[in-house]
Amino acid sequence: MNDAAPYPAPPARKLRVATTSLAGCFGCHMSLLDIDERLLTLIEHVEFDRSPLTDLKSVGPCDLGLIEGGLCNAENIEVLQAFRAQCKVLVAVGACAINGGLPAQRNRLDIGDVLREVYVHRPGTREDAQVPSDPELPLPLNQVRPIHEVVLIDYELPGCPPSADTFWAFFTDLLAGRTPRLAHGQIHYD
Repeated sequence: MNDAAPYPAPPARKLRVATTSLAGCFGCHMSLLDIDERLLTLIEHVEFDRSPLTDLKSVGPCDLGLIEGGLCNAENIEVLQAFRAQCKVLVAVGACAINGGLPAQRNRLDIGDVLREVYVHRPGTREDAQVPSDPELPLPLNQVRPIHEVVLIDYELPGCPPSADTFWAFFTDLLAGRTPRLAHGQIHYD
C-alpha cells in the first residue's frame, strides 16, 4: 500500500474526530494507532477530540466518531447515545460494535446465572459472597447488542480488529471527499 498522502494539502479547517470504546478489548484503537508514522500525515487533516491520543474524557461536537465495542450494560448505552449526539458521522469499528463480537457469546446464557457463578459459586469465594449490587455499578444488559440497534450508524469498518491499512484507506477516502469503500483484502477477521 502506498504510504504517501493521496489527498491534497491540509484544509483550512481540520476534520474533528473522536473515538470511544464500549464493551470490547480496545484492539480496534490499537489498530488505529498502528497506522504508525501515517498518524503524522493524518494529524495534518484531522483534530482529535476524545481519543487515546488526547485522553479527553468527554466528547465535544465532532465531524466523525469512531466507536468500538458492543453494548453490555446500561452505561454503554448512555455513552453511545451521548457520543452519537455529538458526532455528525458515526462509524461502527470492529466485530463487537457491528455484531456484538466475542462478548456476545454470553448471549446464550442467563446473565443472573453468570453473575452468580462468577461472584458467589466460584472456588475461593467467601461463604457470604453476593453478586455486587452497588448503584455505582452499571446495570448489565441481558444480552450484548451491536450498536446499530440503539443509534444510527453511517459506516462500518469490519474486522477483529480492522487493520491499520483499513483505517488508513477509510480516512484517505473520506478526506479526499470520496465515499469510503474497502477493498476485498481489507475485510478480514484475524
